[in-house]
Amino acid sequence: MEPGSAEATWERLATLLAPIHESAQATARRLSRSRGDGDDLYQESVVRAFEKLHTLRDESRFRSWFYATLLSRHRSRSRRLFWKRLVPLEQAFAGEREPAGEDGGRWEERIRQASRAADALATLDAKQREVIVLFEVDGYSIAEIAEMQRASVPAVKSRLVRGREKLRRYYRRRGFGGSAEPGANGAAESTAVGIHDDRVRPDRAARLAVAPALEPVKELSHE
Repeated sequence: MEPGSAEATWERLATLLAPIHESAQATARRLSRSRGDGDDLYQESVVRAFEKLHTLRDESRFRSWFYATLLSRHRSRSRRLFWKRLVPLEQAFAGEREPAGEDGGRWEERIRQASRAADALATLDAKQREVIVLFEVDGYSIAEIAEMQRASVPAVKSRLVRGREKLRRYYRRRGFGGSAEPGANGAAESTAVGIHDDRVRPDRAARLAVAPALEPVKELSHE
């Protein structure tokens, strides 16, 4: 096999991608409106990574390098209104056999919850959506996300705070997530709790409004 040939490049990419394949594909699905769109986003990112792999000098940084590619493709699709194409989330799983009876009821409820979460995420801009998914669902640290987004730590923290607050307002307007929305000062103070911690652990109200609401997206993106 010739060094630098297409075959050698694909083999190198496959080797580097293998440890993060499942998690990166799941992230792509969570960022997208449907499973099919997420898989398309992931495939586009893999092709782009293949084209640019010669620019990767330090293979120990491959994960952040690939995620930066994935997020760049996500933003490109958002800018051309790809995100706004209305594809019901149920269609993402239409080809799979759904359980019947009591299990079927639970499945339908999970689909409804995931659809609600997808609608909520659609209200965020691309960068805020990325931070929410990567932090709240995928569990990456602020420093890791900053490297993936090629942004400063303060910028990522700001996107997380603003994204959380938008999601909290979205759910409260629809009767989810607890009591009435606090005043502007209270909201700002609430979402700022823990902002100096690298993991930015949210206060209880923010976690109630965000993380559990996104859990169905996390579950279904792996199935």
